[in-house]
Amino acid sequence: MKSERVYPRFIITRKGTRWAETHPWIYEAEVISGDENCENGCIVDAVSENGKYIGSGFLSRSSKIRIRLVSRNANDRFDSAFWERRIRYAWEYRKTAMGRDVTCCRLIFGEADGFPGLTVDRFNDVLVTQVLSVGMEKIREMIYPLLVKVLREDGQIIKGIYERNDVAIRTLEGLETGKKWFDLPFEEHPESTVTEINENGISYTVDFENGQKTGFFLDQKYNRLAVAKLAAGKTVLDCFTHTGSFALNAAKGGAKHVTAVDVSVTAIEMAKENAARNGLLEKMDFVTADVFDLLTELEKKGGHPYDFIILDPPAFTKSRRTADNAEKGYREINTRALKLLPRGGWFATCSCSHFMPSERFEKMLRDASRDANVSLMQVEARQQAPDHPILWNVPETDYLKFYLFRVV
Repeated sequence: MKSERVYPRFIITRKGTRWAETHPWIYEAEVISGDENCENGCIVDAVSENGKYIGSGFLSRSSKIRIRLVSRNANDRFDSAFWERRIRYAWEYRKTAMGRDVTCCRLIFGEADGFPGLTVDRFNDVLVTQVLSVGMEKIREMIYPLLVKVLREDGQIIKGIYERNDVAIRTLEGLETGKKWFDLPFEEHPESTVTEINENGISYTVDFENGQKTGFFLDQKYNRLAVAKLAAGKTVLDCFTHTGSFALNAAKGGAKHVTAVDVSVTAIEMAKENAARNGLLEKMDFVTADVFDLLTELEKKGGHPYDFIILDPPAFTKSRRTADNAEKGYREINTRALKLLPRGGWFATCSCSHFMPSERFEKMLRDASRDANVSLMQVEARQQAPDHPILWNVPETDYLKFYLFRVV
């Protein structure tokens, strides 16, 4: 490391040093000492007990993740040019990995793109952002105009940026919650917080002010397409349909009939609107119900009313502490679904929780198939779309498990 550094030094334990050699998070328990006067969210240097440079990152005094590394290069200076390079790198990756789908995709995926705690989703001409770290909060007024600059220079039309910071986890960083338009210098933002997107040839209305997360779940894009390819002639039950995305893909793929189920009245109404928009209402019906209860009722009635069932539940666990209960929930719902399917039926199931790793989820599926007295023939095992890149040294970026089976 260079002898003269402008950033405050924080000394890290040996255990923390070994961890930080590959992972960008340094936890509070691994910090031995540091400058107590430096500002929360500022860039600091992490060094080992013998003074070896580990990396530089954002300090967070309120979080158990005390330092989020953004670079291991001692020559880096964290000015606008540094962050613009990062944005260009992320954009070039999306253009290559997503092709024409780049108009509706995740542009920044937090640590995977070197922007710890930052999410940026693109819905055509609107960018929707979410910040979960104090360091990114401090530089967002520099980052957002740079995003627009890079995209516009490449011929992309961007009309506004909407901030979806209405998540409780921000309080762990000492940040306020809320949602609003970001004021780009000398520009006016659009009036509406509703837009229309097209994914896999299907049009959706996206309410990025009130919808879940940033308004639409982009990570299942190609998994929905995989379902569509198998749906022709099938009678399909789409559980936890949200805005109807899997159901609509199945219907467009030629399903005989699709039933879309969600506990949210608002979600079901939006799913109906999306079906009407795409001319698919005639082959679909919509049910507002708790999926657990509905599957139980269907099981009691007996028979096999569906030959393709899709399970896309919300994350049953967001911490290791609740993973055991989550596994019980996954096992119950997968068992009930499998009991409803005939031999030769088709089954799609997934988990979006990082705390339910693939090995554990697969074990649960084996247990569920045994409980249901069926065998599973794997068609595909998939993950999130490539605009949500997985860094192998950062397991937190690997969260979505998606499986397609035939019941035998």
